[in-house]
Amino acid sequence: MSVLVKLSTTLRDHIPGYNPETGLDADLTACAPLPTAETLARHIGLPLEEIKIVMVNGRRQELTSPVYDGDRVAYFPAVGGG
Repeated sequence: MSVLVKLSTTLRDHIPGYNPETGLDADLTACAPLPTAETLARHIGLPLEEIKIVMVNGRRQELTSPVYDGDRVAYFPAVGGG
């Protein structure tokens, strides 16, 4: 089971060699039977407390949402500004 992971801004720092143009192909075979966005984040080494938004296939989801083979999962940290 493989998913494409895209990381935004500071979350990229947690994955050595992460390329924002291509993202990260993550193999979730070991996380079966039904991995979630949280399982995926833990599997690739992201700190859950830094994730504020999860998108699966372009739609906002929760960390508890399941992910399936071929999904595109994007993680975003809190964004400040004003």
